[in-house]
Amino acid sequence: MKEQHAVEQFLYKQAELLDTKQWQGWIDLFAPDGIYWMPPDATYKTWDGQPAIFAEDRNLMTVRMNRVLHPDAWSQRPLWETNHIVSNVQIQNSKKGNLIVRSRFHMMELRRDDVRHFAGSYLHNLVRTKTGYRIKLQRVDMTNAQAAYDYVLQVWV
Repeated sequence: MKEQHAVEQFLYKQAELLDTKQWQGWIDLFAPDGIYWMPPDATYKTWDGQPAIFAEDRNLMTVRMNRVLHPDAWSQRPLWETNHIVSNVQIQNSKKGNLIVRSRFHMMELRRDDVRHFAGSYLHNLVRTKTGYRIKLQRVDMTNAQAAYDYVLQVWV
């Protein structure tokens, strides 16, 4: 139960960093070779050579963060608000410092007067380090990935 609680707290911290726009802190949760991946369909097995909504390493996450926060990014003003709910956290495998964790999420995004909802599941491949867990892979399978949207996602779900 101790590991379950620690993993849950890690995922809640991740959601809080996103919702408070502490994006560098969020990026720092990833291992040096960590990947954030959101396939357009749950049947995808790899991002290599495949279309993806997101397929970003830490470098690309940093580029996205800097683009969104750039003072000349007028289309990003006013900044939006998000609210992430993470639940149903299940450790599926825990071996030699590597954990496979599944969970469910719901994210509400407010941008100007528009509210959008995104929901689905996370698959985290976590590695245990001396300073805590780090994300080797975060896969996001959105239930509504194929829905039509007025504008694209700017930040991470």
